[in-house]
Amino acid sequence: MSVSSRQIDVETATVPTSIGAPPAHRVLVVDDSRLQRKILCSSVKRWGFDVYEAESGAEALKIAAEVQPDLVLSDWMMPGMNGLEFCKAFRTQSGERYGYFILLTSKSEKNEVAMGLESGADDFLTKPVDANELRARIAAGERILVMQRELTRKNDLISETLGELQRVYDSLDNDLLEAKKLQQSLIRERNKSFDTGDVSLMLRSSGHVGGDLVGFFAAGPGHLGLFSIDVSGHGISSALMTARLAGYLSAAAPDQNVALQRLVDGTYAFLPPENVIETLDDLVLDEMETEHYFTLLLADVDLTNGHVRMAQAGHPHPAVQRKDGTIEQDGPGGFPVGLMSGISFTQFETQLEPGDRLLLLSDGVTECPNLYGDMVEESGVEEMMRDLADVCGPAFFEAMLWRLGEFAGAQSFPDDVSGILFEYHGADPKK
Repeated sequence: MSVSSRQIDVETATVPTSIGAPPAHRVLVVDDSRLQRKILCSSVKRWGFDVYEAESGAEALKIAAEVQPDLVLSDWMMPGMNGLEFCKAFRTQSGERYGYFILLTSKSEKNEVAMGLESGADDFLTKPVDANELRARIAAGERILVMQRELTRKNDLISETLGELQRVYDSLDNDLLEAKKLQQSLIRERNKSFDTGDVSLMLRSSGHVGGDLVGFFAAGPGHLGLFSIDVSGHGISSALMTARLAGYLSAAAPDQNVALQRLVDGTYAFLPPENVIETLDDLVLDEMETEHYFTLLLADVDLTNGHVRMAQAGHPHPAVQRKDGTIEQDGPGGFPVGLMSGISFTQFETQLEPGDRLLLLSDGVTECPNLYGDMVEESGVEEMMRDLADVCGPAFFEAMLWRLGEFAGAQSFPDDVSGILFEYHGADPKK
């Protein structure tokens, strides 16, 4: 075994390298001929490289494992492991660190060259080797190595950056999951029964958090307030606005609920719904520095007789399904809240009879598209209500979501979907 190395002053090197990247310094010469090794090593050392030599492929693999050469000059025809076999083994052993491999051969047939390339060789030199050609081939190999290692460095940097971005994403994802829990907690009860009716709520965001909000609150003796809100956009900023609006229509703090008026006896009464929406419009424009606006349907349900008075601000029309299956969808429409000041809103009314039900939905349902771009629209809502006429309470919304997913061709929707179902039973005649 003969292994030698000698450091040459880099100022004497004549092989060009790229600025900003380390030059290739280690060259491994493999040849079973001592004379050939001496000739090659002499030339390569003169050009400023550290040179290592081996007389067989097996010996070269041991040296390569220790010194990790930048370039390899290997004879093709050697006893034992030939140059092609050594090249394959060298590639396997080197892993991600690339070494430029020049095969020395007297073969010039195209099929022989193809065999060498398939084995992993980068270049060929015909023996006897011309010194000037060898120097040019080494220079070309070094340029490729410099580019390859620069690419590896940039890939490592990209991997580190992606890893950091993944950590940031995971942190944000955890925060959004907590935000989702907080937003869902704004709906304290999803279903509640009263003496004369039942109310059920449905809220499903298109992302972790969204801009829809539904809720109900006690509105004085025998009265129930319902609200369905859809803030423009969806995401964190929309969710923050829904949290603010939830405070304005709070069920837990009636004194802060802008829809309620405290009476002298300490009870509360529902203000006219159109006036409540006008108040909210003023609050958004005067107190909230936001580009968001929202649609709203606000309803005051008289639980004693089924009378409902409502006001609508750009929200989809309410749907009333009568006991006989007839469906009515109507309303004045109106402007969304927060677009401009001085807007008036109109109150409208409906009368529920025992067995009737009132459905409020966001446009995430009516404007849900299928794969062809067609939307559910009001006609689709009516069809679902007819098909689900015998399904009540939370099960109604579960079935509606399933039908909506079937229509859309997916279980996720492009917009938040939400709704309120109020089912009026009427007073129990036995009481």
